[in-house]
Amino acid sequence: MPTAIHHYIGGGTAAGTSTRTAPVYNPATGEETGRVALANEADVNAAVASAKAAAHDWAHTTPLRRARILNAFLRIAEARIDELAALITAEHGKVLSDARGEIQRGLEVVEFATAAPQLLKGEVTENVGTRVDSHSLRQPLGVVAGITPFNFPVMVPMWMFPVALACGNCFVLKPSERDPSPSLLVAAWLKEAGLPDGVFNVVHGDKQAVDALLHHPDIAAVSFVGSTPIARYIYATATANGKRAQALGGAKNHMIVMPDADLDQAVDALMGAAYGSAGERCMAISVAVPVGEATADALVARLIPKVRALKVGPGTDPEAEMGPLVTGTHRDKVSGYIDAGVAQGAELLVDGRGLTLQGYEGGYFLGGTLFDRVTPEMSIYREEIFGPVLAITRAPDYATAAKLINDHEFGNGTAIFTRDGDAAREFAHQIEVGMVGINVPIPVPMAFHSFGGWKASLFGDHHMHGPEGVRFYTRLKTITTRWPTGIRAGADFVMPTMK
Repeated sequence: MPTAIHHYIGGGTAAGTSTRTAPVYNPATGEETGRVALANEADVNAAVASAKAAAHDWAHTTPLRRARILNAFLRIAEARIDELAALITAEHGKVLSDARGEIQRGLEVVEFATAAPQLLKGEVTENVGTRVDSHSLRQPLGVVAGITPFNFPVMVPMWMFPVALACGNCFVLKPSERDPSPSLLVAAWLKEAGLPDGVFNVVHGDKQAVDALLHHPDIAAVSFVGSTPIARYIYATATANGKRAQALGGAKNHMIVMPDADLDQAVDALMGAAYGSAGERCMAISVAVPVGEATADALVARLIPKVRALKVGPGTDPEAEMGPLVTGTHRDKVSGYIDAGVAQGAELLVDGRGLTLQGYEGGYFLGGTLFDRVTPEMSIYREEIFGPVLAITRAPDYATAAKLINDHEFGNGTAIFTRDGDAAREFAHQIEVGMVGINVPIPVPMAFHSFGGWKASLFGDHHMHGPEGVRFYTRLKTITTRWPTGIRAGADFVMPTMK
């Protein structure tokens, strides 16, 4: 019997008033393990009302107290990381080691957010004028929302809510309905850590729930991670309704391999960056750009046997390097891209289609796939596949390789592998991408920096977590003060200046 998965509102589970539900599957077996409630407008309103009721007291809770609650949550999560990782693997499918890594990267944002007393300090200037002082404050927005994707059901929400809570906001999370359970465990642990009821809420749902959040007058800001078409819609709708918005979209991340690169290092980097988490990462490398035919031939020769040898299995298998895709529908979509690559003339070197595992015949498995001689007009080059498919696009020189990246619609992440410091510096400064790696295949910034791409990979003015996260979840207020001295000079009807 599938488990009923409810919302989390006001400090406890809530069935909601909607009768709509959606299936939740174990991707390794294809078995339906749960039925998740899909919120209607009334359910979203209940979650927002709960957050709004808690907002005043939480905003006036001292930053140190808020930080201590986050610290308590951090200790709980660290002690029980395997429990949360198992829940991710059961609904997403990624291998347990990858699930633990996802949680750890999310907890690093919690660690950053525990510095709230320091992060929220303003500035003070004495005597901006005679006996006049100015100081600034960063104050919370109120109730904010996060809409997050299936591929990182713990890490991406943790890019958002720890900073939002540390800054004094209340939070409503709308996670992916494909793997909803980890968010409920996180909510329970926050309550155990001492978070007051209503400060953190979870509503499950589809577009109906998303639209209710985007149009709700009490939501001050919306954070989103997902595909570019939906990111564009989230940003346009949220801002049209007077909200702040940061909406992270899709990616097509390239990795240039220069002739002087350590090829063994580059191949190992490509294997992990292209096929880790079955390629279901916005920071996955999906296009390798070797410079020169000799470099390309040598790279391909090393890649083919490694891709063929990928250990694909259920996420609970400790020897598995890659698990299944999240749903059968998504697996079929990725297979369709492989079909298109062949039809459009790319050279298919390793074909991952049709993979079945004994005992897991109903699972959503796809093997590692490798294409060579992919050109920019092909759909497997232009579009985000979000699966274990790596394309090789050959370039005759560095300038051509860099132009490929700068001409692409997306600008999320990129990397170059080289021993040449001059080439690396030129690449870092001239490439039109938000996150850059030098001999680092997946350049995800640490929590005390900020995460975000350029071009069609980000809509909004602020990146996520780090200093940008603090700016996004607070409003700046500047206060100018003068105390009476007993000297009166009469009214002044001109713009005040400080001569």
